[in-house]
Amino acid sequence: MHKSIFINAPVEKVFAYVEDPSNLPEVWPSMVEVKNIISDADGKKNYDWTYKMAGLSINGHSETLEYEANKRIVVYNPKGIESKFTWDYISEGDGTRINVEVEYNIPLPVLGKLAESIIVKQNEKEADTLLANVKAKMENQ
Repeated sequence: MHKSIFINAPVEKVFAYVEDPSNLPEVWPSMVEVKNIISDADGKKNYDWTYKMAGLSINGHSETLEYEANKRIVVYNPKGIESKFTWDYISEGDGTRINVEVEYNIPLPVLGKLAESIIVKQNEKEADTLLANVKAKMENQ
């Protein structure tokens, strides 16, 4: 899945907000909780999270694989919902373009094969809502 949005706010502001995992439940509708955040000196973070998918609470863990301030973050989730998020931040004039690419495996043993197409559509909407919420938060501060 690939999503993109332009935010009328400086890249430094947008990056600083999104790279802080404690902000995720505020803008990500199905992200219930983020805890146990450990930050490395190089900006990488590891943390645990609880996410609601198809009415089920799924506990997972995130590890930052790549971190380039104000440019890129790659986060891998080995537990819960195996996935990889690549966040690219591009300065465009006075604003910021966020490009996010998500690779994930739906936990089919938990949800069942019939639910797969519904979950994929829900995840597309979830990503759109997440980015719209970040945009609203950054442009209204």
